[in-house]
Amino acid sequence: MLICLQAKGPAMSSLAPRTRIASLLGALGIATVASFAATGIVHADFRVCNATQSLVGVAIGYRAQAGWLSEGWWHVEASSCKTLIEGPLSSRYYYLYAEDAERGGRWEGPVSMCVSDREFKIAGTSDCFARGFQRAGFQEYDTGDQSSWMVQLTDEGPPPGASITGTGTR
Repeated sequence: MLICLQAKGPAMSSLAPRTRIASLLGALGIATVASFAATGIVHADFRVCNATQSLVGVAIGYRAQAGWLSEGWWHVEASSCKTLIEGPLSSRYYYLYAEDAERGGRWEGPVSMCVSDREFKIAGTSDCFARGFQRAGFQEYDTGDQSSWMVQLTDEGPPPGASITGTGTR
């Protein structure tokens, strides 16, 4: 059983993606999980759990009232969890990008957003390079009408062509 430790606040630091690696080290994938059954307590938030044995840096993207935002980096230690957004979810779609800080692999998707080498909160998704940022591919999560969502990062990837799906908690 994976035990998740909830952190208060984003607890961001200056985790910087070192060099962008063109090929993944091993098959990396994302699996979503429905709830945190170890305590029986359901929190309203967006959490990321790291089921690998490596430190992972995580960035999140979402649409706020003022427009698109991307934020990072959260350090998520091996076999632990971090809360990226506290409280009930206000958007339906959230976007996640993560890098293995020790082995250099990454969890990514087809949605382009801006990231930085250091702690960041970036408004907008266009002209990343012109504004001094990098571009990364984020994976989309449709949380529907759920007030909580958890994503679990694992070393095992899905079978070829399989979609990555899951449910959140109310």
